[in-house]
Amino acid sequence: MPSDKDLARPWQRPLAELRETWPQSAWLQTLCGRAEKAFDEFVHGDLPKWLAALQALPAVAPLMQAAQPAPVLGAVAEDQATLANTLMRLHPWRKGPLRLAGCAIDTEWRSDWKWDRLAPHVDFRDARVLDIGSGNGYFGWRMLAAGARLAVGVDPTLVFVMQWLACRHFAGAGPNFVLPLGIEDLPGLRGDEGAPPVDTAEMDIVCSMGVLYHRRDHLEHLDQLRQLLRPGGQLLLETLVLPEDQADGLLVPQERYSRMRNVWAIPGSGRLLGWVEEAGFRDIRLVDVTATSTNEQRSTAWMKFESLAEALSPLDPGQTVEGYPAPTRAMLLARR
Repeated sequence: MPSDKDLARPWQRPLAELRETWPQSAWLQTLCGRAEKAFDEFVHGDLPKWLAALQALPAVAPLMQAAQPAPVLGAVAEDQATLANTLMRLHPWRKGPLRLAGCAIDTEWRSDWKWDRLAPHVDFRDARVLDIGSGNGYFGWRMLAAGARLAVGVDPTLVFVMQWLACRHFAGAGPNFVLPLGIEDLPGLRGDEGAPPVDTAEMDIVCSMGVLYHRRDHLEHLDQLRQLLRPGGQLLLETLVLPEDQADGLLVPQERYSRMRNVWAIPGSGRLLGWVEEAGFRDIRLVDVTATSTNEQRSTAWMKFESLAEALSPLDPGQTVEGYPAPTRAMLLARR
């Protein structure tokens, strides 16, 4: 039976379990300390509502069946209508799909499509994985099902961390974690005084999916990703690129791109490969280039805000409303 303290601070038990997954890692222990501080100091007007939603989740038998497009987490709850209303209080649900205690959550992104593009190229067996900008931890569940020993996601958007806590409520204890941190909060990076040295991270795989174009300094981000990997570890990078006929091009949007404000630069795929090489990676492979469709990213009952369809030109779906090329995403692998 959870204690009052567990209900008020539902992240405490998962953090303790995360510490125990790798007790000899000074880097991980420092990371957990920073995450606990971030949880305790986070101020958000919706936090009481989110915590109340977590407390209202029904008690069901834990279950994790994640080797499928919509991971099944938790045995089926009796009152599906109440469950759906409770989970809706954690809106917007962006990464999925998910099935929580029998409730099907049709998220904005068909993240399973991205998983299908990356899974044939990455061996997650026995790997410790760090997922930068993880959202609610969807990919972490898929990684565990693919054999990962540990999946640690970081995302500064607290509602996504609350969604992960809801998933964990149903899945039970498992080595998939999401912490309310940005990459700049991770220990061991250059300029992080008093933290363990950079080589103590020792992550086998570091993922950065949908993050690079949001970083003002792309080379700094790539360098940080490299620092977080063990020697020989693998980078999985997925980001916006220009159409294939502009492989060496570079787009620096004015104000917005696809209605997003914080898009700093979008390279062609060839220029992206050059950036990754310049950052010190080797064995670089471009494994996928796919135009994002309005079937893969769209508004749903679980993400009611505007989505990709509203960001494309009504006269030419090959362009954004700003007149730039419509979103295309590239996926590449590299080694430290």
